[in-house]
Amino acid sequence: MTAGAPALAVVLARGGSRGLPNKNALPCAGRPMLAWTLEHALGSASVGRVALGTDSAAYAKIAAGLGVGAVLRPAALATDCAPVAAAAHHAATAADPDRRFALVAVLYGNVPVRPADLTDRVVGKLGSTGCDSVQSVSPVGKHHPFWMKALDGDRLRPHVENDVHRRQDLPPLYELDGGALAVPRAALDAAAAQPDAPHAFLGTDRRAVVNPAGSVVDVDSEIDRLVAEAILSRGPAA
Repeated sequence: MTAGAPALAVVLARGGSRGLPNKNALPCAGRPMLAWTLEHALGSASVGRVALGTDSAAYAKIAAGLGVGAVLRPAALATDCAPVAAAAHHAATAADPDRRFALVAVLYGNVPVRPADLTDRVVGKLGSTGCDSVQSVSPVGKHHPFWMKALDGDRLRPHVENDVHRRQDLPPLYELDGGALAVPRAALDAAAAQPDAPHAFLGTDRRAVVNPAGSVVDVDSEIDRLVAEAILSRGPAA
């Protein structure tokens, strides 16, 4: 794997969403939500080509308006149970049949807010370290597992026994924020032969890039969309 090698950016946008129907086409700060991810990919220096993997003609039309080609998924890859690796492999194979790109950045269309350099950071770390995968994470704040509760009937009990009462004393933890993922193309090829191991394509040497809290918004609900819209409408921070 060569540091600095360009990547194929595969943007995944499935048409069927139960929580927020047709979410990738919903308006978000003046444009379809999907357009924000497509423009992010197009503006990333580490990306040599962008392709949309989708089952939606409407999403394909949004991509075409930005000069991005779409790969239409078969029905088997258009369910909410379809593995990410399988959908990404299908799109990468169709978009880059000559295998010009050895690295693949996977981006989700329902993430309109992410740092401008995020894809460059995950692709750069993948290329420079030779690791199996790089995912973006954000620090866990007040929703830290130490402060989560379980219920026995209506009785509260700690999810994790501890005596931490101040946020600054919580042990650092991070959550996958959905902002960006980068893997070698070969990992997607291998995943196609392991449909019963959906996360095997991430390998064993999994690395992370850390985003500031709140800098990625993964939209799964109307509240998420409103938060993303407010952030995008505000414009870049001074």
